Amino acid sequence: MPTTAEQLHHLSAEQRARLAARLRSKYDRKDTSEPIAIVGMAARLPGAANVTEFWDLLRTGDSAVGPPPPGRQGDRPGGYLSDIAHFDAEYFQISPREAASLDPQQRLLLETASDALHDAGIEAGSVAGSRVGTFMGLMHDDYGRIGAEQGHIDGHFVTGTNPSLAAGRLAYVFDFHGPAITINTACSSSLVAMHLARQSLLLGECDLALSGGGNLLLHPDSTLMYEQAGALSRTGACHTFDASADGYVRGEGVGVVVLRRLSDALVAGDVVHGVVRGSGVNQDGRSAGLTAPSGEAQWRLVSGVVEGAGLRAGDVGYVQAHGTGTPLGDPLELRALARALSVGRGEGGRLAVSSVKTCVGHLEAAAGVAGLIAAVLAVREGVIPPHRHLARPNPLVAWDGLGVVVPSVAMPWVVTDGPRRAAVSSFGISGTNAHAIIEQ
Repeated sequence: MPTTAEQLHHLSAEQRARLAARLRSKYDRKDTSEPIAIVGMAARLPGAANVTEFWDLLRTGDSAVGPPPPGRQGDRPGGYLSDIAHFDAEYFQISPREAASLDPQQRLLLETASDALHDAGIEAGSVAGSRVGTFMGLMHDDYGRIGAEQGHIDGHFVTGTNPSLAAGRLAYVFDFHGPAITINTACSSSLVAMHLARQSLLLGECDLALSGGGNLLLHPDSTLMYEQAGALSRTGACHTFDASADGYVRGEGVGVVVLRRLSDALVAGDVVHGVVRGSGVNQDGRSAGLTAPSGEAQWRLVSGVVEGAGLRAGDVGYVQAHGTGTPLGDPLELRALARALSVGRGEGGRLAVSSVKTCVGHLEAAAGVAGLIAAVLAVREGVIPPHRHLARPNPLVAWDGLGVVVPSVAMPWVVTDGPRRAAVSSFGISGTNAHAIIEQ
């Protein structure tokens, strides 16, 4: 069965227009079931300056976790970006004085959004003044704290270091007139952002949307807080699903995807990297503690997204897991995934699960978009990326009969009865959970 991308590649402009008309008649503009096309992607991640390098890193299972680059505060290992100081302020018509007061997270979002539009084949000027939505996840204000300590605060710090202005700045610079929202649900921020972008497109609030998120580790106090809370690994690695799991390693990164309703992507002649078949967000409510995950909430979310997309559990072949490498969270997540997705697979049809955090660390507000891009690449390339640091499977997980496989090497992903489908999960320390299903 040909995939969406393969079908589009062979269609003439006239055939695309006819198919778009059929889609528009099938899916009412307020119908939240129309697929959403991912037509552009860009990222800067640990060990990867772009999406292509990110896929190379994931496919080979290499680690980008290491010591901080020169000039950084602190000495903890993590997934760091290099050269975060460089910024072409003139290109974005920002004065040098304002640029100096601009949080590097906002600078990176500007650059990555521009790259994502370029990947989508969209000239930024061609969509200026139109209904483009901007949905970005951001959670830390390390740069503002540094400025306050060094006495470098000026009038531009009001907008330059306020995380809530990140999406608004993108909309201002590119002259986008759709919704512009910065989301902070902690670790799930950027996948929640994608979900809200999808909803906004389906509700007709915008015709094109950018979603993503960013995270930088600039002040040692933010790391100290997580360390004091017992969240960070003492061994300097995310041993996700392993018996030695002792917390996560922090990481930096930024990623942006460009989204359009599939019917509109057909008309525009877009290259479709993947299709969002469904997404959802829920909350743990009262769990074992404010920051403790809820396996029941995760199961409800994953099951609900599958049902809402009109799919069966066995239609999802791979999950890009949240997988932070915590003794409590890992078993809960695996049990919830198995309960929701392992049914109806038949003999030998185990669900593949891995996590990018074992390669690049936990990117916090940008973790969701990193997992999303990894899932898109997996379905597009037909390869399930390997999972690092699994030497002794967590004994708190009943692996026999779980119906889950965690690959230690890259696995060819061949399907014979439909397109490849991957899911991605992102769970916030706030208790807000997000999940999405990506289709080839």
